[in-house]
Amino acid sequence: MESTELLTDAKQRLQDILMAISWRDLARNYFGKSSSWLYHKLDGIKGDGTPGGGFTASEKAQLKNALEDLADRLHTAASKL
Repeated sequence: MESTELLTDAKQRLQDILMAISWRDLARNYFGKSSSWLYHKLDGIKGDGTPGGGFTASEKAQLKNALEDLADRLHTAASKL
């Protein structure tokens, strides 16, 4: 696992759920993008591997909405048990 010093701000904020979510499905269903696109964003790198490819303000808002939607769906599923 990466040390906290090497994690991007996005990864630090999502640390608790990084292994619990299918980022591939999230990238496809909420962004219409590939998992590698999302992983690059989470790592703060551009598609060519150079630094500086983090989330735009709009993408951050979209990611926030996606996670809130997943949270709502989880809560609904749990309440059905």
